[in-house]
Amino acid sequence: MQSIKRFIPATFVVLWATGFIGARYAMPWAEPFTFLAARFVIAAILLAVLMPVLGSKRATRKEALHATGAGVLMHGVYLGAVFWAIHRGMPAGFSALIVGLQPLITAVLAGKFLGEAILPRHWLGLGIGLIGIVIVLWPKLGALGGGVTAATLTASLVSVLGMSAGTIWQKRFASGGDLVAATMWQYVGGASLMILAALAFETHTVIINGELIFAMAWLVLVLSLGAIFLLMVMIRDGEMSKVASLFYLVPAVTAIIAWALFDEQLNALQIVGMAITTFGVGLATARPAKGRTERLGIGEMKN
Repeated sequence: MQSIKRFIPATFVVLWATGFIGARYAMPWAEPFTFLAARFVIAAILLAVLMPVLGSKRATRKEALHATGAGVLMHGVYLGAVFWAIHRGMPAGFSALIVGLQPLITAVLAGKFLGEAILPRHWLGLGIGLIGIVIVLWPKLGALGGGVTAATLTASLVSVLGMSAGTIWQKRFASGGDLVAATMWQYVGGASLMILAALAFETHTVIINGELIFAMAWLVLVLSLGAIFLLMVMIRDGEMSKVASLFYLVPAVTAIIAWALFDEQLNALQIVGMAITTFGVGLATARPAKGRTERLGIGEMKN
């Protein structure tokens, strides 16, 4: 089990990064809240069907309520705000830069609400990681256009707070039960918020084509089921500040995937930024020296 778990962080980063690619395929053909509502409903139904097959235990009422609350924040607020901002013209690179604040915010919240000790080397690693993200995304910030407005900036900041608060909520109140059941209830929460938002603000226009179907299938199966399940395992077994630091790697991996799929430019400065980011994440998640009493993190999760 230990040998398998050591691959979870890297697998999660790669899968999570593909979510931005899936969104690129989907957004021209559906409004953000409508698309996300459908995605979350499908994911919740699939998990409900899989629960008896996998032998999952049903969540108690308390576990279901806490998981639903975490899902409202982690899926509804986070993805809803990101998709809305990009749909309104916010450049994806600039949005990713703002979302890059999440590990620092989560570290602060983890120290306050979970009692996690954030050592100086953790803060240094988080800071270096943020610098690396700025370097990776800097070449893409030249043409911001008119999409950077008070509304889209606010939405991007709300998304960061939503994800940070949601992961803290999940760690503190909803990480003790069955992971499959908890994830299903998370999507119930996310779907509820997106359905209300779609009814209030959108026309529900959807153009069904190959790109939309591919994007929906990929985002549901690979992201909503695969990546989120890995995230839940890491939240359950690791320190939140270390889990959150992995999000620093996502923009760099996304840039590599976009370079491979869409021939987007990837220059030497961005490669240097990726190396700096990787170093910062390594510093923030490094295994403590033998004999230290520091709690185990992602890289050395318990069996």
